Amino acid sequence: MAEFIKIYPDKPSEAAIAKVIKVLQNGGLVIYPTDTVYGLGCDITNSRALEKIAKIKGVKLEKANFSFICHDLSNLSDYVRQIDTATFKILKRALPGPYTFILPGNNNLPKEFKKKTTVGIRVPDNNIILEIVRQLGNPVVSTSIRDEDDVIEYTTDPELIFEKWQNLVDLVIDGGYGDNIGSTIIDLSEHEPIIIREGKGNVDVL
Repeated sequence: MAEFIKIYPDKPSEAAIAKVIKVLQNGGLVIYPTDTVYGLGCDITNSRALEKIAKIKGVKLEKANFSFICHDLSNLSDYVRQIDTATFKILKRALPGPYTFILPGNNNLPKEFKKKTTVGIRVPDNNIILEIVRQLGNPVVSTSIRDEDDVIEYTTDPELIFEKWQNLVDLVIDGGYGDNIGSTIIDLSEHEPIIIREGKGNVDVL
């Protein structure tokens, strides 16, 4: 059964963050708050954990559209091809924030994603997940936790999330109520920005 821990976003506890890091480093799955909906994620470098998430989501890992949560834009060059100044300015304006940006992937992508030409990058405006990623030292592969009920597309109450997911993951973070609107997805991999999904992030950022 998963562990359920409370972390306050304004001042995340060092001990609690260390506990989350340990779970991730051991190949565990974690549910955490973002600036939009709660996410399910694992350490990007752990193949077994990636397989587990794909299985939960019912998708083949190499075809999965997971996003990478980075601490800031300094991680970009690890997985993204060199981008032009205009693209970088959009990212700088929008992040941290409720956006997923599709960017051209480079040859350093983890082997599970080698066939992908693009990658979704998130830098959420949420201290808890940003601190986790910073201390982990590499991105967390992330996907939203969807509710089967179409009316409540995303579960927002951490206690209800725990009830539902406690036997599927290793740790659930209670970081307060989540949002039920997903991130705005913008494709910056081509010459012109393309809005894939309008979510919480304002498209005026373009």
